[in-house]
Amino acid sequence: MPQLKDIIQFQTNTSEKITTGNVSLALQSRALIIRLPFGGFVWNRPTAVLVEENGQTKRIPIVDATRLAQVGVFALALVSVIISAVLAQTRSHQDE
Repeated sequence: MPQLKDIIQFQTNTSEKITTGNVSLALQSRALIIRLPFGGFVWNRPTAVLVEENGQTKRIPIVDATRLAQVGVFALALVSVIISAVLAQTRSHQDE
């Protein structure tokens, strides 16, 4: 029986450095890997840019505005459904 760690994995990857002048850049990404007997799924997303300059490395995080908007829309939809259900419940009790 496969263990959960064999089925679901998270990996942090760093690309090769691109150097121009005295500045080097590398992209850092996070991957979710799901392996199943009949196939698999890989989802990659960028997480940061690593900037190396004068011997110092600075990590600049990447904010995924699209994902934040999707989570906001989902939360708004969920709140709307809950409010509608509560109002429908209250109206049905008032009609009795």
